[in-house]
Amino acid sequence: MSEYPVHRRSLLVGGAGLVASLAGCISTSATPPGQNEGSDESGGDSSESTELLKAGGSSTVYPIANKAGSYWNSNPPAEDEEYWGPTQYGIDTDENLADYWAGRYGFESDSGSSVPFTVSVGLSHSGTGLEKVRNEQLDIGNASAPVSAELPDASQEELDKFVNHVVGVDAQPIVVSKEIYDAGVTKLTADKIRAIYRGEITNWSEIDSYGGPDREIQTIGRSVGSGTDTAFRANLLGDSEAEMPGVDVRKGQNQQVKTTVSKSNNAIAYMALAFVDDSVPAISLEVGGKTYTRGENLSDPGYPLARDLHCYTYEDTSKREAAFLRMILSDFGQQTFVEPTGYAPLTQERRETELSKLPETV
Repeated sequence: MSEYPVHRRSLLVGGAGLVASLAGCISTSATPPGQNEGSDESGGDSSESTELLKAGGSSTVYPIANKAGSYWNSNPPAEDEEYWGPTQYGIDTDENLADYWAGRYGFESDSGSSVPFTVSVGLSHSGTGLEKVRNEQLDIGNASAPVSAELPDASQEELDKFVNHVVGVDAQPIVVSKEIYDAGVTKLTADKIRAIYRGEITNWSEIDSYGGPDREIQTIGRSVGSGTDTAFRANLLGDSEAEMPGVDVRKGQNQQVKTTVSKSNNAIAYMALAFVDDSVPAISLEVGGKTYTRGENLSDPGYPLARDLHCYTYEDTSKREAAFLRMILSDFGQQTFVEPTGYAPLTQERRETELSKLPETV
């Protein structure tokens, strides 16, 4: 019988039920009784084994980080091929998952059933996560836009203190209400979308080339400070602070956008690819004469709404942070935490670049 039945249930949150849980779930774990919530940056000895590694920020990056945190805290054994099975990924070890990755930086578990340190992943948005990293309230700040775009008022000296760890790629889609999609609006040009968000097109009937119904457009945006919003403005409108007077309502998280669009009969929105399903169909986007379609070519370099997904550390990267990030950047992590959530994994070349930013292992 498994030694970790309670924790194993939490792993399921990282699978099919993960996205559905976002509205009410803000953390993968609470601090165990008696554990220190502080953040020690030195890493590498057993005195730190009860520390809590705290991550938080972007709801776009959340599915990756939350699933990784759930696996880490459950610490499945090497023989559990469903959740770990290291030999599948060319890793020669008989250690439990967290013990292996933390052990590469000298951490040890206090007992056979514990983890070297616990991981907690909070949910807000990119700007909040980066501010909390800067204020030493978080160890890792998840962001779906670069820190320079999220903190435009920060000096270059301040920006240089952030260490950028790219963990995956999101091809941000445009979605519409199912009734609009079924009415024939299955593709829009980039110019039409810009016009909608600038308030120049306000009725679906004005999209005559795509057979839109005579219905007012409900234009949905993400909250200011959200990495998804920042990336949309920068990539489609050409400026991360571009005005969007056509927006009718803003939502703080991808899950809230999904709920609003699925319950509407006239909406358009932009959101992370991991949240798209039949209830919020993604339309094709035509840019410069080329059409980009979900499931076909959104990962192509020319797709304007593709963006990196970031995990930022501050003033170097501690060994504890590095252990968790190295797991996500490994073949195991990319195949387990990035691809299943709907995002594109990093190429081998990019992974090697990201791994080179981490402290050397012991």
